[in-house]
Amino acid sequence: MSLTIATVNVNGLRAAERKGMRDWLASTAADVVTLQEVRAPEDLLPGLVGEDWAIVGEVSELKGRAGAAIAARTSLGAIDLAGARHGLPGLTEPSHTGRWLEADLADPFGDGRALTVISCYMHSGNTEKPQTMTDKYEFLDVMIERLEQLRADGRHVVLTGDINIAHTEWDIKNWKGNLKSAGFLPEERAYLDRLTTDAGFVDVHRTLHGDGPGPYTWWSQRGKAFDNDAGWRIDYQLATEDLAARATSAQVDRAPSYDTRWSDHAPLVISYS
Repeated sequence: MSLTIATVNVNGLRAAERKGMRDWLASTAADVVTLQEVRAPEDLLPGLVGEDWAIVGEVSELKGRAGAAIAARTSLGAIDLAGARHGLPGLTEPSHTGRWLEADLADPFGDGRALTVISCYMHSGNTEKPQTMTDKYEFLDVMIERLEQLRADGRHVVLTGDINIAHTEWDIKNWKGNLKSAGFLPEERAYLDRLTTDAGFVDVHRTLHGDGPGPYTWWSQRGKAFDNDAGWRIDYQLATEDLAARATSAQVDRAPSYDTRWSDHAPLVISYS
């Protein structure tokens, strides 16, 4: 049994669809695709991904902001999109909505354990706007509590999405110039330290790729960041240990050129067997 999961920040699903996302969906080997920064009403989502996919979304209360979704091939009947869980418990402020969505697969690997797939769109934060950082840290605190609860339940768990934190110097090209930037602050990176130690989750992409720079998943639209591969690795699949041990391959589906991109992020695709 195998399962391939992809995650991508689409930077607006309607815009991504116009720019060619449907071509990528037609070619990807992924069985499940988690999406972030969807920024579209839930009733539009099926038409944007096409008839080969079933999809559920978590829409932000702030119009035109955030948004998370999980899409699964219609042939993958084991995923319970109708029973998806929306939002993190206790976080009810509008700024926290459209950022967390959970769906379960029943025993995908034949080991008697369910798999919970999470699509997460973390607050980006801005050091010049303190409230945005307060929101980010509050979300991170509750996120880790929720992940620990799910893990303690004995299921497989994979947190996917745009976490908006580059964990180490290998995860950002210009790390020296961003030591005081949101997304690479020591306080933010400490949460990923905690998640990958005490909380028992594994950074699957880094584990498979090994030590060294990148591969990056996001590049600024400004300047020559994409052409020069001056990116950030801020999109993750963080899995419980037994699930991470099943990972066989990981790749970043980076567009061949700047003008063929349909998002400023590239999909991260990982197969589990």
